[in-house]
Amino acid sequence: MQHDGGIRRRRSRRIMVGKVAVGGDAPISVQSMTNTETTDVAATVAQIEAIQGAGADIVRVSVPSLDAAEAFGVIRRQVQVPLVADIHFDYRIALRVLELGVDCLRINPGNIGRVERVRTVVEKARDLGVPIRIGVNAGSLEKDLQLKYGEPTAEALVESVLRHIDILDHLDFQNFKVSLKASNVFLAMAAYRQIATQIDHPLHLGITEAGGLRSGTVKSAVGLGALLLDGIGDTLRISLAADPVEEVRVGWDLLKSLRLRSRGVNLIACPSCSRQGFDVIGTVNALEARLDDITESLDVAVIGCIVNGPGEARVADLGLTGGTPRHLLYRDGKVQDKLDKADLVDQLERHIRATIRARAEAEASIIARG
Repeated sequence: MQHDGGIRRRRSRRIMVGKVAVGGDAPISVQSMTNTETTDVAATVAQIEAIQGAGADIVRVSVPSLDAAEAFGVIRRQVQVPLVADIHFDYRIALRVLELGVDCLRINPGNIGRVERVRTVVEKARDLGVPIRIGVNAGSLEKDLQLKYGEPTAEALVESVLRHIDILDHLDFQNFKVSLKASNVFLAMAAYRQIATQIDHPLHLGITEAGGLRSGTVKSAVGLGALLLDGIGDTLRISLAADPVEEVRVGWDLLKSLRLRSRGVNLIACPSCSRQGFDVIGTVNALEARLDDITESLDVAVIGCIVNGPGEARVADLGLTGGTPRHLLYRDGKVQDKLDKADLVDQLERHIRATIRARAEAEASIIARG
């Protein structure tokens, strides 16, 4: 499928995680994961709401015990966003969260014991229409694969995934997605590229344990960006040792940079130099903080001088170019106003919000006229 930017998406089947479509021609969804104690219901609900507020389509919650499963049920009733339960080994936890309204199970069928247990979980998931995510990680490969390959390799990750898929195939269950994560960017990229040619199920992208906010963002942008440019990926999580809200923001910035999705204000800003007519960095930082609540898409250029300013401003929805003695504000490519340096951020914010309101009113008017 052709998208802005000329990226042709890999063809995949579609599954539903709650109300969110994953795969097929659905937009690439953004996920994050809570890092609170799941049994602390209030803290977990608050974090889920913050993650959703930042733009997450799906939120994953670790459910390591039956007590956590009961807490998950309480959490499920208090939030609106689709929830994935992250479960390892204990099939009883999977059965319980299925009863409590989970939207997707992250559970590897080969790790939950006897075939009867796997069948029980899969049949219940089928009856309730709940998909499964098979999630293979380079840090937890099966022992025999570690011996066979000597170290985590793309081939080892793919073989591990195919084992789990074989189990679901034998149970005639196709409602699943797959991830093959590694902290090594090249290993993760190679594994995803290999599996993408062998199955048509949706792929969940991630560079696992990528690192802190800065280094993890860079690793994720390199690895996931390359895969997305190849058309690979149906949903993604940026894994950072940081506030989960930051994972969502980075995920959206990545998709926006590739023109795969858009949400909120896209700030185009120069790095600034001695030619700047105003404090570009301070202005951009202040705008990012103030405009975090906006979900409508809008391109805003903030350029400090007249070298690149007019050119960038003319192709943005709104653009500010540093000038003397006043700064030029462009709307839809034409100069609309001249702004003083005093209260510059306040003035820009007013213009941005006014533009969004005007668009919404125009769209409502068109709808009303039929």
